[in-house]
Amino acid sequence: MPTFGNCASARVVVLSIGQHSRSNIHIDLWNGTGAEMVTTNRDESESIIWHFDLISPFSYLALPAVEALARRHSVSFRPVLLGVLLTHWGNTGNAEIESKRLHTYRLCHFLAEQRRVHMRFPPRHPFLSLPAQRLISALGAEPDAVRAAFDFVWHEGRDPSDPGELAALCARLDVADYAALIETRNARSTLRAANDAAIAAGVFGVPTLLIGRELFWGLDAMPLAEAYLRDPDLFGRGEMARLKTLPVGVTRGVN
Repeated sequence: MPTFGNCASARVVVLSIGQHSRSNIHIDLWNGTGAEMVTTNRDESESIIWHFDLISPFSYLALPAVEALARRHSVSFRPVLLGVLLTHWGNTGNAEIESKRLHTYRLCHFLAEQRRVHMRFPPRHPFLSLPAQRLISALGAEPDAVRAAFDFVWHEGRDPSDPGELAALCARLDVADYAALIETRNARSTLRAANDAAIAAGVFGVPTLLIGRELFWGLDAMPLAEAYLRDPDLFGRGEMARLKTLPVGVTRGVN
């Protein structure tokens, strides 16, 4: 197990494995493999940021594809708070509508089985993810730490908002003193800044990939992100281009 508690940086970027500024291997973002398929001409100077919250089962399901992407491109893993995003945009979370909550949980379990990903829901959901998100922020969102935290919650089915379980997660991540780490790494301000930056970029939910200025929200947007990485001009032509200026026909609550 790598040591996370002694990370020197408050922010970690996964460096590209490729030797050139443009990748010649296409990562299949849908199934999380790194098979050689087609050539992409995406400019490697364009940033890729993955926004996530441990509270999100869809983030857990998307993680293998993001890890595959990070093996070929430079990807920043950025913890944010889903609740902050929902409040800012006036959205309602899936778990806040009872019928949608059950549907979402069943769908996630089904998708996990389809992908042969072991998934066990924590003993209660939603849970307060703030302490764990601060912990990940304090560790620089290092990818191995992110994976370990997601596995703790969604593979083992544990609740990091429980003080005893948070202590167990800290032990897993080689953190001896949670409070001291949060203070010395300025994790509170780091997480607030991440939330603010995400909102400024238009991020409205998790998981979200931000590729340059383009948003790819949700597990089901991964094939679209895959297509965009292969073809950076995808949104600039034909019907895709027309969609950007499509007029609004009616606004809910407005006569």
